[in-house]
Amino acid sequence: MTGWRADMADDLRNEGDSSSRALADLSQRARPALLRYFQRRGLLPSDAEDAVQDVFLRLSRRPEEGRADYGEAYLFEAAASVAIDRHRRSRSRQEDRHTTYDEAQHAVADHAVDRVVEGRQELRRLVEGLQQLPERTRHVVMLARLERLTHAEIARRLGISISTVERRLVKGMAHLATRLEDAGR
Repeated sequence: MTGWRADMADDLRNEGDSSSRALADLSQRARPALLRYFQRRGLLPSDAEDAVQDVFLRLSRRPEEGRADYGEAYLFEAAASVAIDRHRRSRSRQEDRHTTYDEAQHAVADHAVDRVVEGRQELRRLVEGLQQLPERTRHVVMLARLERLTHAEIARRLGISISTVERRLVKGMAHLATRLEDAGR
């Protein structure tokens, strides 16, 4: 054995009372090899760091018997277990579908109080305008604009023709636009 591998076997044999110090020493020497191990398996550098921490956390929780007999194999068996667990966790959480938080992209700008009040008033006018529409027209507008259904889907759902859907949608949107314009003046 060479370098850190020989020292690791010694550390695993001599853990006794100084097990945390021996584990810290082992962490210092084996960290680069474990980082490469995890990065070759597709983890990002920050995730690889976390995985290395998980390996040493697991080693610190395992009973001491048997560690010295297997040395490097014991360490990389723990690493393989961590890699498998991380893969399963990311698959079950569908992490590949998530986007990372970017302050510049996702931050919500603070709005002035008067703009918030205006927005609430406009929303109230929109709701009142919707309530003024005939029931069938209101349903058509809400299905088209809120639920994003096609004219054919709306027609099928409400049992009316596509041309009726189009007429009611034009009528409803015109009413809402007029209502919002009149209130804005």
